[in-house]
Amino acid sequence: MATVTPAGSGGGATTDEEHGGAQHTEPDMTPVQRFGEAIADRVERWMPSPFLFAVLLTYAAGIAAFIFEGSGPVEVAQAWYGGFWSLLTFAMQMVLILVTANVVAYHPRVRGVIDRLVMLPKTGRQAVLVVGIGSMITGWISWGLGLIFGAILAREMGKRCERQRMAVHYPLIAVAGYMGMSLTWGWGLSQSAGLLQATPGNIFMEQGIIDRVIPATEWVFHVYPATLTVLSMAFASLMLYLLCPPDDHCRSISRYVRLSEDEKTGTPTKPLMPATSSTKAGSVADKIDNSKVLGGIIAGTGVILFLVTFATSGLGALNLNVLNFGFLMVGLVLYTNPTLYEGEFNRAVTGSAGVILLFPFYAGIVGIMSGTGLVTTVANQLLSIATPDSFPVIAWITAGIMNLFVPSAGGEWGILGAPMLLAAQELGVPMGQMLSAYAAGDAHTNLLNPFWALPLLAITGLRARDMFGYAITMMLLLYPFLAVVLYFLPY
Repeated sequence: MATVTPAGSGGGATTDEEHGGAQHTEPDMTPVQRFGEAIADRVERWMPSPFLFAVLLTYAAGIAAFIFEGSGPVEVAQAWYGGFWSLLTFAMQMVLILVTANVVAYHPRVRGVIDRLVMLPKTGRQAVLVVGIGSMITGWISWGLGLIFGAILAREMGKRCERQRMAVHYPLIAVAGYMGMSLTWGWGLSQSAGLLQATPGNIFMEQGIIDRVIPATEWVFHVYPATLTVLSMAFASLMLYLLCPPDDHCRSISRYVRLSEDEKTGTPTKPLMPATSSTKAGSVADKIDNSKVLGGIIAGTGVILFLVTFATSGLGALNLNVLNFGFLMVGLVLYTNPTLYEGEFNRAVTGSAGVILLFPFYAGIVGIMSGTGLVTTVANQLLSIATPDSFPVIAWITAGIMNLFVPSAGGEWGILGAPMLLAAQELGVPMGQMLSAYAAGDAHTNLLNPFWALPLLAITGLRARDMFGYAITMMLLLYPFLAVVLYFLPY
């Protein structure tokens, strides 16, 4: 048998004797493929777990505060403790986005869409593109929906390719499923900074930094973010296609996930059933618990109120609370049965445990960076060199750097918002353009920080180190594209 070089070991051609001296040559890899494989190999060996990643970033922030701000260990520790619980309200809002989107994504009707999508591709490259485009489109609707939809689509696509003996690299499919969270969501309906600035009486209005709300018509329902979304989807799809390794270098889902017999054969899973109560089946209590009438009335009322909000206030009415209310009610409309909806909600919360654990630690990093003045120093240094033309690029880079330490767009905006808003006003940069550039940086470096990938990792069965080599490669490939488009695209 010929020896096959495993994926991740590089792309050079190797030969072995086979069948009486015949030579077997592995397929040559393109420069982009070799680049991806080289990074993936190193990341797989060196990348820590997401929790340890957060711990290491905490130490890095503390050391930076000591070096650049002269903050002593006691001051750093006190700032860390002071910030630990500073994001509780926002954390709850983010978890609700994630959980409600998770519930919607797991509904049989949505799963039916996923089942149809996995039947579309005929090759491994097409499979990666379908997952990537599906994730980026749903990510524009909601980062939570895009993250969970992309993860489920990636896993189901991996299983279908396994059944069809279709060569595809499963870690790259997972990265494709993460692209909504890493690119398009920041220009979509759930952009955290935009939603916060669209909320009347927000913190920066209270501080007198800005004297008005910034409606969604400036940062999502506008030609500028729409153009960024379309161009970025096209470029990211091309990069995903070029990154696909040759068939002999692909690792299928079975390399990482132990599939059941049903999953191997494609046997449909049983439909969702309401959770059983402790009372006798058919009792009055059981009927009330599972009453579609009671669930339907309140769900319908909620959806009507959601629509009336936009009918009376326009598209600019969109904010975090409105978005969460809408997803809560849409989920209840889909399930109707209150007990079934509650059961799915409980399951979704369990899948969000990693995010809940890490939020306080990243809030602690926010405390270090804001309490010691580090964030002000870094932001002011970067923004001080900006001109009206270069400001979008500088804002993107600034947000990208901060996102490594604070991978929560809202939490990051809490410490970056003031200098960003002041610099944009001083340079005459439109608020919508500033928010879009900031959002690009905040989303882009999610391809390096595994914080928001935790739910996707749980669904796909991968470790962070399994997929983040290709994620980091995508991040690097996006740099020149984003720099050019943010600099030259007019608002």
